[in-house]
Amino acid sequence: MQYLISVIHDQATLATPEEDAAIDVFNDRLQTEGHWVFAGGLASPETATVIDNRGGSEMVTDGPFLESKEYLAGFWIIEAADLDVALRLAAEGSRACNRKVEVRPFQ
Repeated sequence: MQYLISVIHDQATLATPEEDAAIDVFNDRLQTEGHWVFAGGLASPETATVIDNRGGSEMVTDGPFLESKEYLAGFWIIEAADLDVALRLAAEGSRACNRKVEVRPFQ
């Protein structure tokens, strides 16, 4: 089963060199152990553009969908046998990137 591990951050800072190195080690482990599907870091929320094309009139808005103290800073998509494995990996990812994470299974 695939899971999304969302990295949640509350500051406009990028990862430190030490955090980057720990993330690289974690990513290598995910790949070696067959859990890796895809991962990526995201630019700051100020770079976002929201598009709402419901109801037949397109509306484009600069900036994040929601003003919030916390934002999505990056993510991993992993393959795990079950939720327990996904949660264990997410805990290791949280330690590596020094951020909170949220785990969600794909439908």
